[in-house]
Amino acid sequence: MIVVMERGASEEQIRHMVERVEGLGLKSHVIQGTERTVIAAIGEKREEMKQRLEVGSGVAEVVPILAPYKVASREVKPDPTQVVAGSLVAGAGRTAVIAGPCSVESEEQIISAAKAVKAAGANALRGGAFKPRTSPYSFQGMKEEGLKLLAAARQETGLAVVTEVMSTDDVDLVASYADVLQIGARNMQNYRLLEAVGNTDRAVLLKRGASATMDELLLAAEYILNEGNPNVMLCERGIRTFEAHTRFTLPLASVAYLQHKTHLPVIIDPSHGTGHTYLVPSMAGAAVAAGADGLIIEVHPDPERAMSDGYQSLNFEQFNETMTRCRKIAQALGREL
Repeated sequence: MIVVMERGASEEQIRHMVERVEGLGLKSHVIQGTERTVIAAIGEKREEMKQRLEVGSGVAEVVPILAPYKVASREVKPDPTQVVAGSLVAGAGRTAVIAGPCSVESEEQIISAAKAVKAAGANALRGGAFKPRTSPYSFQGMKEEGLKLLAAARQETGLAVVTEVMSTDDVDLVASYADVLQIGARNMQNYRLLEAVGNTDRAVLLKRGASATMDELLLAAEYILNEGNPNVMLCERGIRTFEAHTRFTLPLASVAYLQHKTHLPVIIDPSHGTGHTYLVPSMAGAAVAAGADGLIIEVHPDPERAMSDGYQSLNFEQFNETMTRCRKIAQALGREL
């Protein structure tokens, strides 16, 4: 249920209603809107609960939440959420650009990539220290040493660090180095991991699973939000279909659909979504045109020698050209890139 407070409701009235919600055995989430404050009351709903909450001081109305995802829903928070994590700002009119190599490979590689993407206009650095690979014989990442190199790149450039966490055992370690914790497609429904990152103070980039529905993605985000972490960004990185001309199928309709259903920022990954370098610039521009709240793009100093995903990575010149294209599109739409 949503407890909608009256315009001008006092802090004391809001606090009292939070106590009433929790006294009924429900979990409360207070959301400050531009005009009103609402309190999401999450848990088993009974008609007598609605009636008992409606009579509270300062309450305008109590309405049911129809969506299966509660805190992520636009029913609870009509205004878009803006996620801020260091230099990264995404949502509510701001388009973030997260760029860097698939994997951290060396100090020279990650520092040069960080400097190049920042010079081109990116406002966050991506790079994998822990890498989930289909084959156990593939490069698995530099782990904590890679995290240290990402932190060094942040120190050098000021860019926020976005990197993947794969296990509940590693959450505290990765959070001690990263500004944004990425949950990869393979872990989208690893609910213990979602709860663990929900209990941190780090922003979370949640990637859609390759075969996940929109509702499954939003319910995965709900696990994080339900633990009290409001700083969640959704990432469309393509889904598995019968097509073979691209690595995955990148459905850009996800942008408009998700923005209609949720207040959370929507990030597009044209690198994984296509799997081909030559397709990335066009799809990045198309994502900006569709109104995406951000891009995450793989950029490597020398893609031919990349230890992972070189075939879908841009070099520095290509990334600079892509940013020029995307910036023109964003300006035409009155957005900030």
